[in-house]
This record gives sequence, structure tokens and C-alpha cells, in this order.
Amino acid sequence: MAGLLDAVDLAARRGGRVVFAGLSFAAQPGDALLLLGPNGAGKSTLLRLLAGLLRPAAGHVAWEGEDAASDPAAHGARTRYLGHQDAIKPALSPEEDLRFWSRLRGGDPAAALEAVGLSPLAALPCRTLSAGQRRRLALARLTLGDAPLWLLDEPTLGLDSASVERLGGLLAAHRARGGIVLAATHLPLPMPGARELRL
Repeated sequence: MAGLLDAVDLAARRGGRVVFAGLSFAAQPGDALLLLGPNGAGKSTLLRLLAGLLRPAAGHVAWEGEDAASDPAAHGARTRYLGHQDAIKPALSPEEDLRFWSRLRGGDPAAALEAVGLSPLAALPCRTLSAGQRRRLALARLTLGDAPLWLLDEPTLGLDSASVERLGGLLAAHRARGGIVLAATHLPLPMPGARELRL
């Protein structure tokens, strides 16, 4: 059955070798998929393909039945991708970082900081934040704007248990609005009812 998001016979190569091939799945509004598998299985590669950052060796990604590659700008606008790097400028404060992103995407920077428990640190330079706090700031960017597709690569990296619980609330709220979450992980994520896709 076709979904809002469809991966159709995807194949990927890295370093001249096939990482995966013939991979197909569909995701409907409110769905969550956990991408599981050993290091090097292609989880990060798949997320980058779905985000439009890499081209597949074969197959395609579709959104509402249309090839996502036919309009990269539209696909980028509907997607939020969180990689291993937090992409934070050390000289900016968390508030300044989110204000910059909100100009591009919309949304409320103060509410985003509150959602991840960083309001008390809003004015500090990001260079003073711990690794977990920097990860929470990167997660706060997901909440800006109204992108239905969240692609998360090891989203709990550096998070303590309270921050993982907050993340669970963000994921649940996103899914309740009809959003889709795909997350590569080696650790359990707070996403009840998530399907598993093993690579």
C-alpha cells in the first residue's frame, strides 16, 4: 500500500560497494520507523537518501506519489534532518541560533527552547554548553516550522534520561499532528508503536 512517504526499490553504494539494494517501505501520517542494524549497515546512508542529500544508486523516494527528487526545494521544506553533528555556531547563544532558524522556517524560538529545557541557558554562548545540551539545542530546531518528515540519526546521542523523556514528548506530539519519524538508533527510543526496519 502506498504511503505519504514511499521508498521504492532503493539501492545505495558507498566506497564502490553496495550497502543495501531492493529496499522498499511506506510510511503514513503518524508513523514511526526505527532503523536498526550494525554499524555500516546503511542506516545513516538511508536517512541521507530520504532527506535528498544523496542520490540513490537505484530506486526513488516518493512523497504523495511524486518523486521527491523532481522538486528538491519542496522536499527540503517538508523535511527536518538531524545528523551526528549538531551544526551549532559556538559564538551564538541558543536563543540566537534558534532565532536564525526561525527566520527560515517559522516557529517560536522561545517555545523551542522551553520544549527541550534550555530556557535558563538561552543567553549563554553555545561554546559553554555540554554535549548533551548542544544535542538538545539541535533537537529544538526540529520543532520550528511545520515539516512533516523528521529524519533522525542517533537522536539520543549525549542525552541524559530526562532529556530522552523530553524527546519522547516531542516525537509523540509530532506524530499526533500527522508527522512521520524515521530514526536510526542502537538504543531504545521512546516511540510507542514504532515499526522496525532492519538493515
